[in-house]
Amino acid sequence: MQISASIMIHTGVRAQVVAVEQASAEVTQNVKAPVVIVTGASRGIGRAIASTLGKAGCKVLVNYARSSKEAEEVSKEIEACGGQALTFGGDVSKQADVESMIKTAVDAWGTVDILINNAGITRDGLLMRMKKPQWQEVIDLNLTGVFLCTQVGMFKYLTINMFRCLSSLVCNQGYLLFAGSSKNYDEKEKAFAAMLFKVNSKFKLQRFFCRLHGRIINIASVVGLVGNAGQANYSAAKAGVIGLTKSVAKEYASRNINVNAVAPGFIASDMTAKLNEDTEKKILEIIPLGRYGQPEEVAGLVEFLALNPAASYITGQIDGYCTYAGVHHRWRNGDVGESEILPAESF
Repeated sequence: MQISASIMIHTGVRAQVVAVEQASAEVTQNVKAPVVIVTGASRGIGRAIASTLGKAGCKVLVNYARSSKEAEEVSKEIEACGGQALTFGGDVSKQADVESMIKTAVDAWGTVDILINNAGITRDGLLMRMKKPQWQEVIDLNLTGVFLCTQVGMFKYLTINMFRCLSSLVCNQGYLLFAGSSKNYDEKEKAFAAMLFKVNSKFKLQRFFCRLHGRIINIASVVGLVGNAGQANYSAAKAGVIGLTKSVAKEYASRNINVNAVAPGFIASDMTAKLNEDTEKKILEIIPLGRYGQPEEVAGLVEFLALNPAASYITGQIDGYCTYAGVHHRWRNGDVGESEILPAESF
């Protein structure tokens, strides 16, 4: 009788496991192509990144703040190349918007594999004349936005993928730890995540983390390394992004999540096109290659860090464009006046 009961329990558990494995297989097929979120993707560098990753086979969520028409164009461009894309309007400096954005991607495609933190604004002005709102708006979007997207996005990524990894894990006693879909989670996922990390040592879950391959690429700026007159707020925010990148890379390394930053120098943009001839000449003189970089060139590096297996051992690195010795010396000696403040959109 005891043997029969034991067989029935084991059979029931195995049936649950099979059902969960089938559901997991369906989800896996749905997310075979990497799922990417690109913030600030309606124009400039963000647009080039979204387009490049979409054409490379990724499923791309195109985030925008106000430029809905441009974002739709990016989405259609990706779809025209056979890719999948959707748009999401939201302010990444607001946690509710970030959570909604992550949920949109998860509901559509089951996970988020790659996060590109690109959204940013400028409120330029010399420090002595800078108002607090000018400072705060830039810090909130350019730095706090990166923090929120990284924290919320990677929490969701880890819990979803651990659900999958544990869906067929059975304890020694024969009880199923978890069974369910990867979609439409509620507050129980937070309780599960807390439990997960508590039992990590007991169940040796590190081997499951080895199956993960998450990537985060933050778009910083060369001014976060050398500063720029008239952009104390922007430079401070980008320097913060660089420090955040290095710290998070160390925290997430054990989860097999690579975190890197790209710090572009002078990149062609709508703003650089409006520079007067004298200012542009001074800029080009300090660029070794004698030209602006192109958004597509930045996107190419991001694609490598996001998708190439050769980048799997790169983390905590700041990959920069445009080394220009002596430029900070010129600024320090007042050779660049307020009328010649270089637009951050070009960095």
